[in-house]
Amino acid sequence: MKIIYLGDVVGKSGRTAVMKHLPMLREKYNFDFLILNGENAAHGFGITPRICEEFFEAGINVITLGNHAWDKREILNYIQKENRLIRPLNYPENTPGKGSQLYKTRSGDKIFVAQVMGCLFMKPLENPFNEVERCLSKITLGVDVNCIILDIHAEATSEKMAMGQYLDGRVSMVIGSHTHIPTADTQILPGGTAYQTDAGMCGDYDSVIGMKKEPSVNRFVQKLDNQRLEPAEGEATVCGVLLETDDISGLAVRVHAIRVGGRLTATKDCIA
Repeated sequence: MKIIYLGDVVGKSGRTAVMKHLPMLREKYNFDFLILNGENAAHGFGITPRICEEFFEAGINVITLGNHAWDKREILNYIQKENRLIRPLNYPENTPGKGSQLYKTRSGDKIFVAQVMGCLFMKPLENPFNEVERCLSKITLGVDVNCIILDIHAEATSEKMAMGQYLDGRVSMVIGSHTHIPTADTQILPGGTAYQTDAGMCGDYDSVIGMKKEPSVNRFVQKLDNQRLEPAEGEATVCGVLLETDDISGLAVRVHAIRVGGRLTATKDCIA
């Protein structure tokens, strides 16, 4: 089975790039399932029901969120009825929505998708390792489901890497989101779990993690935070990973980064 995960979509530029390059990705990779992190899709902060529907209509199977999950208040009711939109599972128990969900591909394969949020340098939530353990306690890869994907939305690379090692051999892939910069550590861990610390963003890289440069730089240089941060509007690079799993075990047999469009060097197989 082939699964594509696309990193944090930032603003209109990121949304436009995803829609532009999606037909090429579909033709080139003939993937079975597509996951996308959408927590910055609405002008850099949160996501709206309308944007979710646009993504679903374009063929996105699942949208994950993160620390900006609730920036658009209208998403609170929408997530209660839309199971293709998931938020970190280590939010308190009464938080709207779900942090994990079971899905089926068109061919009937079962994919379990979950997301957790890290605790280091972020607002404290429940321990992500304990919550993942609880979530996976009744699901066995290769027995109950064909594939398990965990999106860890976290700031610290150490926390993400620890999660990958903790789950090695039990899930198909642990993929990081949130820091918006694609890391160069795409790999299959010894137990067969695919891993990358951060998938990167789908956004304009002539920016500061997707936001216009001047206000962002001023926050560091002049300690001014009175300018509103807004997404950069140049051509975006679409960043993500392609995972291929074993049909029997559900573990990874191949994984590689995807970069196409914009300023970043395209991955070899995305060069026209």
